[in-house]
Amino acid sequence: MLTEEEENFIAHWEAVREEYSGFSSKLTRGLPMALLFGLPIFLTIAMVYFFSPEWYTKISQKADSSALAIIIAVFLSVLFFSYMRMHFKWEMNEQLYKEVKSKK
Repeated sequence: MLTEEEENFIAHWEAVREEYSGFSSKLTRGLPMALLFGLPIFLTIAMVYFFSPEWYTKISQKADSSALAIIIAVFLSVLFFSYMRMHFKWEMNEQLYKEVKSKK
């Protein structure tokens, strides 16, 4: 016997299961949370670079090239985090769906 919550979950997951399984869907749905992760890093780099350039160039002798490399690395980290977070959520929902279906 399934609870109403489990019945609602089965109905919802059957409706959105295929839509949420795609790469682009996982990437775009996870992007807001990933940007919350990466945006403070971008802002910190920008603030140091623009508001204290003499300190930045003292620390890094290759100011221009290292800034670009850091921005690219953070951007790739945001994309990776975005996809992996939603893929993990999809896998957890899929596992729960199969468990509830077998219980039914």
